[in-house]
Order: sequence, then structure tokens, then C-alpha cells
Amino acid sequence: MTSPKTPMKVTILDGSLKADSTANRVQKSILEILKGQGWQVEHILIREKKIGHCAGDFFCWVRNPGVCIIDDDNRLIAESIANSHLLVLLTPITFGGYNSTLKRAVDHMIQNISPFFTQINGETHHQKRYQNYPDFLAIGWMDKPDAQVESIFRTLTWRNALNFHAEKAATSILLASQTDQEIDAILRHNLVNMPNLTDMQPLQLTQTKEPTLPPSKTKNAVLLVGSPRNQKSTSHALGSTLFEQLDKHNIATQTIYIYTSIRSSDRIQAMLDAVNAADLVVLSFPLYVDSLPAPTIEALEIIAASRSSKMTSQRFTAIANCGFPEPHHNAAALAICKTFAHQAGFLWAGSLSLGAGQGMVHGTPLDELGGRAVPLKKALTSAVDALASGQPIPKEAQALWDKPFIPGWLYRTMGQFGWRQQAKKYGTEKQLNQRVYVKEVFPKIGK
Repeated sequence: MTSPKTPMKVTILDGSLKADSTANRVQKSILEILKGQGWQVEHILIREKKIGHCAGDFFCWVRNPGVCIIDDDNRLIAESIANSHLLVLLTPITFGGYNSTLKRAVDHMIQNISPFFTQINGETHHQKRYQNYPDFLAIGWMDKPDAQVESIFRTLTWRNALNFHAEKAATSILLASQTDQEIDAILRHNLVNMPNLTDMQPLQLTQTKEPTLPPSKTKNAVLLVGSPRNQKSTSHALGSTLFEQLDKHNIATQTIYIYTSIRSSDRIQAMLDAVNAADLVVLSFPLYVDSLPAPTIEALEIIAASRSSKMTSQRFTAIANCGFPEPHHNAAALAICKTFAHQAGFLWAGSLSLGAGQGMVHGTPLDELGGRAVPLKKALTSAVDALASGQPIPKEAQALWDKPFIPGWLYRTMGQFGWRQQAKKYGTEKQLNQRVYVKEVFPKIGK
């Protein structure tokens, strides 16, 4: 991307924390570069803004289309992005992804896309709400090189750029040991040489081999539910089914709801005590913007900060579900969970990835779903048999979820009808495609 000949706007979402010397150097460099090139810069320091957690209610799609139901600074940020030519994200790289501060703002970006589905590169994504979207530059920094963490961050940011319809995208990964001149050179290079997204090859996560887990019978387990819907969530439906089967192995179980727990210091401490006492910790969460919801990331940050990175015999596993029929959308999020496990001193015990979770389960207990829940239960039973004996979740369990429960074309078609039916309840069916922040004529559905 060359410098603009006429003033164009860039929005910077800055997830940096106080007393982060690397962040200060990155901020200084990117601001000097952009202003020197003639950009109109809006620098938004997220930690100073009032932004509530995304409630996952999809009201920004069906009740108040194009606008988050939460009336705080997230709306001003969404408007700024919708009217920008370039979006820049700044974040310390956390477990391979964004920190919870930046993610709190990123989660609200879905109001700027449509609920309706389309196909991109043969997989399901959401349609555009606006005609034009900003190019995308993600800038992350870390203390030392780590090929796996870098792979996760690049994959996450590439998928974000794809889902938010950027024409051009780039990722800058910086190190605390680099000089100001080196940081400046990398950022200038990426701004000038930002490739077209359509010319980029789909990124693949670097695979690392896990050590064989030593046999260790599970005596007690903790389920962390990372959905704002708590007991009414698909995350709870999947996790509770697994834990009901763990109970049959005479394993003591406990369920903790992250969104509730992080609201008070007492509940945070209770969560830490439960996690530290468990042989097995299971995190079940919904996919939010290609990653974990911000409060769930915050909980992992808190847990990791309270623990030594020294490896223990405790095991950690994760169950992810997304609203797309293809389960591989969850890959970057689960890789973040794996990195967290390593950094927090857990043994990684594998994961399960479910596509179309919201459409198929929708928070309903699996016993009430009839035949469509059979492969779900089989996979969870297979996982339980392994986890109870201290082994990782077998690949055969994931294979049961890899086969789409519904063809992609049918899921996308049903989605068109489903979103309209939900909007009908609020009398907003004719406003589903409205563009509140940029006044343009929206193309017809399917065009």
C-alpha cells in the first residue's frame, strides 16, 4: 500500500497495556509513519474506552441491524472502521492471538457484516454489509521468537481479514529485542508491500508433535464454560454431556461459568483454586471472530499469570463450536488454547471442533436432539474414555465431527431463512441490510 495522494482515514485499534515499553515504541513508530504519509489517523486506545463484552445475542443482526445493542464506545469504533480505508490492530501476542483488551473491541466488529452467508474459497463466510471495507494490518509483538506462536498469529489475522472483506492485508510480528530502526523498517515495508488478499495462499498452522501423556487416572475435573449464555449455551450442552459421562467414571466434576466468574475477585480466586486442584481442565467455548470470546481470553490470561510455566501432570483440553458448517474455522482458536496450556504448565490433551454448533445444538441438551445428536455423543463418549484414563482425545473422536452434519449449501440456504425469521419477531426484516454508519445502497441478498 502506497501513501495516499489525497487524505484517507486509518483507524488504529490499540490493545496495548500500561507500562509496556515495546508497545510504546510500536505506537510511536506506526503513528509517525502514517502521519508522515498523509493519513488521517484515528488512534483508539482500547483500555481507555467503555466497551461491554459482546453478548453473543446477534441483536446487531436481527433486532437492531448493523448496530450493537450495547450503547457504548463500541458503536463509535464500528462507525470509524466503516469509514476507514485502513484498519490497524495493535496487540501484545497472547497465546498466539490478540490479548483480551483488543479482543473486546474486535468481537463487536460483527455488526459491520451481514448475517447472511456466502462462499469464499469454498468455505462459508458472512456477506458484506457495506460496499467497501478497509485494508487490514495486524501488528503484534512478543518477547522472543516462537515459530508456532507466529504461525497462529498469522493464521488468525489472515482469517480476520478474510471475514471482514479486506482487499489487502498484512501481518507484522515484532520482537522486544528489535531496535526502533528495525521496527520502523518492518512497518514501513508491510505498509508499502501489502498484498491483495486474493493473491495470498491460505495459511496453514504449523503442526507440532505432542509428547505422549503418561498414564494418570483422572480423579477430578473442572469444566470452564466460555459462553455468555452460560447454561443455555451450546458450549454448556457439549461440555455438560462430556462431564455427565465423566461422573459415571466416579470422577468428581465441577462446572464454572467464565462470564460470571471474572466479575468479582472472590469468584476469580474460586476459579483459580478449582483449576489448580483439578487433574483435568476442559474449556468449552463458541468461536468469536476466529478466536475465543474476550472474557474467555481474559480468564486464560488470569489463570496463566497465576501459575508457573513449569509442566505439571494436570491436563487441559478444549471443545470449540462455531456457526459455520466447516469445523476447521476453529483451528486457530484451538491452537491458541494449546499454546495457553503449554505456557500455563498443563499437558495438552487434545481438542474437539464442531461446525454448525449454533444451528444444530442451539444450547439444547443433547438428549433432547434425537438422532442428529448421535455423532456428537459418540465423539464425546470416545473422548471421555480417553480422558478418564489420562490419555488425550483420540483423532477418531474428531473424525466423527469432521463430516458435515448438513451440506454447506443447505446450511447457507437455511441460514437465509432463519435470520429473516428471527428479524421478523422484532419487525426488522426489511432493515436487515441497513447501513447505519455509511449511507449506501446495499446489493440484494445473494448478489
